[in-house]
Amino acid sequence: MPDQLDLATFGQRLRHHRLARGLTLAELGQRVGRAPSALSALEHGRREPKLSLLRALAEALDVTTDELLASQPPNRRAELEIAIARAGADPAFAGLPPLKVSKRVSTDVLEHIVALYDELKRRDARRIATPEEARQANTELRAMMRKRSNYFPEIERAAAQALARVDHPGGALSQAMLRQILARHGFSLRYAEDLPWSVRSIADLRHRRIYVRRAAMGMHTAATIVLQTLGHVVLEHHPPASYFDFLRQRIEANYFAAAVLVPERAAVPFLQAAKQQRDLAVEDLRDLFAVSYEMACHRFTNLVTEHLGLTCHFVRNDERGIIYKAYENDGLVFPADPLGAIEGQRMCRHWAGRRVFAADDRYSIYYQYTDTPAGTHFCVSHVDPGRERDFAITLGVPYAASQWFRGQETANRAASRCPDPDCCRRPPPELAARWQAMSWPSARAPSHVLATLPPGSFPGVDDTEVYTFLERHSRDSVG
Repeated sequence: MPDQLDLATFGQRLRHHRLARGLTLAELGQRVGRAPSALSALEHGRREPKLSLLRALAEALDVTTDELLASQPPNRRAELEIAIARAGADPAFAGLPPLKVSKRVSTDVLEHIVALYDELKRRDARRIATPEEARQANTELRAMMRKRSNYFPEIERAAAQALARVDHPGGALSQAMLRQILARHGFSLRYAEDLPWSVRSIADLRHRRIYVRRAAMGMHTAATIVLQTLGHVVLEHHPPASYFDFLRQRIEANYFAAAVLVPERAAVPFLQAAKQQRDLAVEDLRDLFAVSYEMACHRFTNLVTEHLGLTCHFVRNDERGIIYKAYENDGLVFPADPLGAIEGQRMCRHWAGRRVFAADDRYSIYYQYTDTPAGTHFCVSHVDPGRERDFAITLGVPYAASQWFRGQETANRAASRCPDPDCCRRPPPELAARWQAMSWPSARAPSHVLATLPPGSFPGVDDTEVYTFLERHSRDSVG
């Protein structure tokens, strides 16, 4: 007897062989010395056979015990009946009345019912993510990144292999080299200004094309977006089963793109030399590889802990101090909600990421030492101008590591006592006494705080628009 016998499959196989021999339950019961009701329980998967009975049944039906115990249903109809029985026992369908399948129910009807069950399960697996679930996913991912010091050797290897296949000489990646990388993976590049508003790119896996706009989108240049899209293919991603999977895959694809544009083999010696000269600077990495400041900062966090032994933190925030992205493995404590999520939280107004907006020239590099309850950090902030709003990109390290960085001589210094509300969250007592009872602000409530995330495997993506786009652009491949 197998360790784990699937009773439903065994029952279907027993019934199949009994009917193939033209026997009724009563006739088979006479041959094996069992009541028809006992055999019926076996065929309906409600009872496990003893070894002695199994041998008697095999002998009576002129088959081997292995044939009775095979793990595959004897035919498609049996497979459908098993699927319906299992769906009936699924708690997800507990509110549905039990379905008894008789001989009069056609196989086509069973196919339709099982397909409906499968679709309901698929939709349940792709359930709408609430903001709480999204924040929890972000928190889990940030913990995973911190544990790995934001370094993914397997993705570094994949990026290095992609570059090796085209004999990349180093430095900035040219358009021609980008197309060669795509070609080596069987893809061509197409620019399309009619991409759906909800996507940055689309990979047509049938015709092996990647569609992208020419215009850059913040840190996401066309080359960056193309490589991120290719990353999903190279890293063998499957449609995400959860919002956590969606975010994890996006992080991995972004990492792949950055590792291709700023190769580890070239970037690490450059950073090591800069450290020896006590002149580490994110903008030098940006200029050498012709990437955005934000991508250079991301790449810096990927490499400095693993190869330079430095811990650090990264944060992207707007002028109000609202945090959009953040990472740390240097002990800095970000503001967080009860779930531990930091996205959407407002940082201390004394941190460099907020003070840079008040600098004489907000678009120049801003250096600052910040004293916090967790220790003093040296921070480098830069404002990236955007179409709708500007964002500050900040890289920080513990005070002891500041000796390796350009700007270490800065006189800019601030003290933060956050999360103590008296630091910057509460207004001064005299100001509050004067206006607290004499004001009623009308808040601008962001609708996304209350809304659930859009449904689908890829949140926010309009599937109909994507498929319509692909159908429209596939016509030029006909013939």
